[in-house]
Amino acid sequence: MRAKSMGSKVPAERVLKDIRRATRRRFSAEDKIRIVLDGLRGEDSIAELCRREGIAQSLYYVWSKEFLEAGKRRLAGDTARPLAPPSARRWTAPSCR
Repeated sequence: MRAKSMGSKVPAERVLKDIRRATRRRFSAEDKIRIVLDGLRGEDSIAELCRREGIAQSLYYVWSKEFLEAGKRRLAGDTARPLAPPSARRWTAPSCR
Protein backbone atom coordinates (compact mmCIF):
# COMPACT_ATOMS: atom_id res chain seq x y z
CA MET A 1 0.00 0.00 0.00
CA ARG A 2 1.22 3.49 -0.79
CA ALA A 3 1.23 6.19 1.82
CA LYS A 4 -0.72 9.32 0.93
CA SER A 5 1.35 12.42 0.81
CA MET A 6 -0.41 15.72 1.38
CA GLY A 7 2.75 17.75 0.73
CA SER A 8 1.73 19.71 -2.37
CA LYS A 9 -1.96 18.84 -2.61
CA VAL A 10 -4.64 21.01 -1.07
CA PRO A 11 -7.87 19.39 0.12
CA ALA A 12 -10.80 19.98 -2.20
CA GLU A 13 -12.87 21.56 0.58
CA ARG A 14 -10.22 24.22 1.12
CA VAL A 15 -10.05 25.00 -2.60
CA LEU A 16 -13.82 25.39 -2.75
CA LYS A 17 -13.80 27.61 0.33
CA ASP A 18 -11.13 29.83 -1.20
CA ILE A 19 -13.09 30.12 -4.47
CA ARG A 20 -16.30 31.02 -2.64
CA ARG A 21 -14.48 33.62 -0.57
CA ALA A 22 -12.94 35.19 -3.68
CA THR A 23 -16.22 35.26 -5.61
CA ARG A 24 -18.45 36.43 -2.77
CA ARG A 25 -20.45 39.53 -3.65
CA ARG A 26 -19.86 42.53 -1.47
CA PHE A 27 -22.71 44.99 -1.06
CA SER A 28 -22.11 48.65 -0.28
CA ALA A 29 -23.98 50.31 2.56
CA GLU A 30 -26.09 52.17 -0.02
CA ASP A 31 -27.09 48.90 -1.71
CA LYS A 32 -28.04 47.34 1.62
CA ILE A 33 -30.14 50.36 2.58
CA ARG A 34 -31.85 50.39 -0.83
CA ILE A 35 -32.70 46.68 -0.57
CA VAL A 36 -33.99 46.97 3.00
CA LEU A 37 -36.12 50.02 2.15
CA ASP A 38 -37.54 48.18 -0.87
CA GLY A 39 -38.54 45.36 1.46
CA LEU A 40 -40.06 47.74 4.00
CA ARG A 41 -42.16 49.40 1.28
CA GLY A 42 -43.92 46.07 0.84
CA GLU A 43 -44.59 46.46 -2.88
CA ASP A 44 -43.13 42.99 -3.53
CA SER A 45 -42.77 40.00 -1.27
CA ILE A 46 -39.45 39.56 0.49
CA ALA A 47 -38.91 36.30 -1.40
CA GLU A 48 -39.39 38.07 -4.74
CA LEU A 49 -37.13 40.96 -3.70
CA CYS A 50 -34.38 38.55 -2.62
CA ARG A 51 -34.64 36.57 -5.86
CA ARG A 52 -34.39 39.77 -7.88
CA GLU A 53 -31.35 40.98 -5.89
CA GLY A 54 -29.73 37.53 -5.78
CA ILE A 55 -29.50 37.29 -1.99
CA ALA A 56 -30.78 34.82 0.59
CA GLN A 57 -33.84 35.82 2.61
CA SER A 58 -31.88 35.26 5.81
CA LEU A 59 -29.32 37.85 4.66
CA TYR A 60 -32.14 40.33 3.98
CA TYR A 61 -33.50 39.83 7.49
CA VAL A 62 -30.01 40.29 9.02
CA TRP A 63 -29.62 43.59 7.14
CA SER A 64 -33.14 44.65 8.08
CA LYS A 65 -32.53 43.97 11.77
CA GLU A 66 -29.20 45.85 11.69
CA PHE A 67 -30.86 48.77 9.89
CA LEU A 68 -33.71 49.05 12.38
CA GLU A 69 -31.40 48.64 15.40
CA ALA A 70 -29.07 51.37 14.10
CA GLY A 71 -32.04 53.68 13.60
CA LYS A 72 -33.31 52.96 17.08
CA ARG A 73 -29.88 53.68 18.60
CA ARG A 74 -29.60 56.90 16.62
CA LEU A 75 -33.03 58.12 17.67
CA ALA A 76 -32.28 57.27 21.29
CA GLY A 77 -29.11 59.35 21.07
CA ASP A 78 -26.83 56.45 21.95
CA THR A 79 -24.39 57.08 19.13
CA ALA A 80 -21.31 59.10 19.83
CA ARG A 81 -20.70 61.76 17.23
CA PRO A 82 -17.24 63.17 16.68
CA LEU A 83 -16.59 66.67 17.92
CA ALA A 84 -16.33 69.42 15.38
CA PRO A 85 -12.80 70.54 14.62
CA PRO A 86 -11.55 73.48 16.74
CA SER A 87 -11.86 75.88 13.82
CA ALA A 88 -15.57 75.10 13.50
CA ARG A 89 -16.19 75.48 17.23
CA ARG A 90 -14.79 79.03 17.26
CA TRP A 91 -17.21 80.09 14.57
CA THR A 92 -20.38 81.70 15.87
CA ALA A 93 -23.50 82.47 13.95
CA PRO A 94 -24.02 86.12 13.11
CA SER A 95 -26.65 87.78 15.25
CA CYS A 96 -29.90 88.64 13.59
CA ARG A 97 -30.45 92.12 15.07
